[in-house]
Amino acid sequence: MTRVFITGMGAVTPIGNDVMHYWQNLVAGKSGAARVTAFDPGDMPYSIACEVKDYVPPPSKQGIERWPRATQFALTVAQQALTDAGLTIDESNRERVGVFMATGGAGLSMVEHYVMALARGEKEALEPLSMMHMLTHEVSAAVAIELGAQGPQMTHTLACASGHYSVLEAYHFLQRGEADVFIAGGVESSITPITLAAFGRMGAMSSHTDEPERACRPFSIDRDGLVAAEGAAAVILETEEHARRRGAKLYAEVLGGKLTGDAYHITAPDPESDGAARAIIGALRQARLAPEGVDVVYAHGTGTPLNDVAEALALRRAFGDWADRLYITSVKSMIGHSFGAAGAQSLVAAVCTLCEGIVPPTINYTPDPAIDLHIVGNQAERVDARAAIVNAFGFGGHNVVLVVGRAQ
Repeated sequence: MTRVFITGMGAVTPIGNDVMHYWQNLVAGKSGAARVTAFDPGDMPYSIACEVKDYVPPPSKQGIERWPRATQFALTVAQQALTDAGLTIDESNRERVGVFMATGGAGLSMVEHYVMALARGEKEALEPLSMMHMLTHEVSAAVAIELGAQGPQMTHTLACASGHYSVLEAYHFLQRGEADVFIAGGVESSITPITLAAFGRMGAMSSHTDEPERACRPFSIDRDGLVAAEGAAAVILETEEHARRRGAKLYAEVLGGKLTGDAYHITAPDPESDGAARAIIGALRQARLAPEGVDVVYAHGTGTPLNDVAEALALRRAFGDWADRLYITSVKSMIGHSFGAAGAQSLVAAVCTLCEGIVPPTINYTPDPAIDLHIVGNQAERVDARAAIVNAFGFGGHNVVLVVGRAQ
């Protein structure tokens, strides 16, 4: 079996625009939530979000600095990850480098922008590339074109599990020998009036808008909804042979993963957590790990009443008594829910945990008797972690779980 390693990482988040600052602020328990600045929310009931701050788009040969914000994020994290990996794409390797970037709906903000502009009579708002900017394929295509990667290329869309699935699929492509290197991750930037209003109508948003930094409360007894976010993350995946041949530093090994479906409801999780539990069990099986081989869980942990209970049940079903020994955290308590980017952002944090021996806190946490697990609450904890699982569960019942272990 071909082993696959993570050799580079990139991140753009509401609490840091690179991996170093993202990680430092996670460990410190810093929240990225605040009143929306992308537009004037007026008296909208849902007026807070976790926005990326002080972001400067990268210069590019395609002029991406004038393209949609999600595409800019995608290029930024891909470039960061390549630089971190010490990897150059050139004539000698470009056909063996793939790009799988994912998004839940990167084009939504542009659709809204163009519709509102046309409603105001601003026909010049439409540009020759407007159609491309509204389609989700752009986040992968733009990265591949800019970096010259000519291997397999695709944009995956599985709602909140999108970015996680891109990493899982890249892992499978590498195992099959279809590439030597993959740039894989997720991106989202859809903090718009329609998006916030729509999630509000769905009943998914936190009502604690008067305290933005305390609004997202995963696994807490007083949780009542998520906080929408934007951002991106990407990793460089390499086959062991390729990575060792070039002397790459190895952050972590992707040990396995699993995709399952609930076939239950378009928004609500299965209350029996069958699909999520099967994803965890299947990922452990592919990783050839017993439950006792895992120390840390980066939970999907959205902060909604139904999802957190369902995820806790899935962990209990998959790990049995060992679930009591797990260190469980949710970075969404700090960076919000960036939908298509969420899984990839959690994965980057999980790799940092394996390297640094620290689990960031789930902030705003007050124990819930209905969730009888060890949530790393409010303060970071040290753990000599051997392996971690990272969960991403998307609307509609898309369940993706990855297992990562220390590089050896």
